[in-house]
Amino acid sequence: MEQGSGVEAPLFSARLDPHRSMTVRGSAIVIGAYALLSALFSLPFFLIGAWPIVGFLGLDVLLLFLAFRFSFRSARAYEQVVLSSIELMFARVSARGARREWRFNPIWVRLERVEDAEFGMRRLAIASRGERVEIGAFLGPEQKAALATDLSRALAEARRGPRYS
Repeated sequence: MEQGSGVEAPLFSARLDPHRSMTVRGSAIVIGAYALLSALFSLPFFLIGAWPIVGFLGLDVLLLFLAFRFSFRSARAYEQVVLSSIELMFARVSARGARREWRFNPIWVRLERVEDAEFGMRRLAIASRGERVEIGAFLGPEQKAALATDLSRALAEARRGPRYS
């Protein structure tokens, strides 16, 4: 706790972002290489007079570009979890920037886990007084398990109450 501010430092704080295996630069390289190969492949068709093939191959390049653009736009979405001894705040921010928040008393919160013997953790949710919110749906099983472990420890500490020095 900061001296004299009345604001307690969080016990746990995490920002959960969807994973993207390719950077913007990497996608530009892929699109450029695909466009070059497409142009090389379409040149013989253009020379023999089958010019509509060139348009269809160009359309493929455009569709690939749009697919990457939508993928990177959706990567702007994230989730945020902040836990103090008096409140658990969970926020989900969409790719368009719309924010939705849930606030829970850490004393009443429990983590619900759905696990599979083969796959690992399939689902993780925050539950409190009849309300249930899934967190980290875009995370892999190992990441969900690590989040559940860390958040469980922090919730146990929060249930002990605020610490005064």
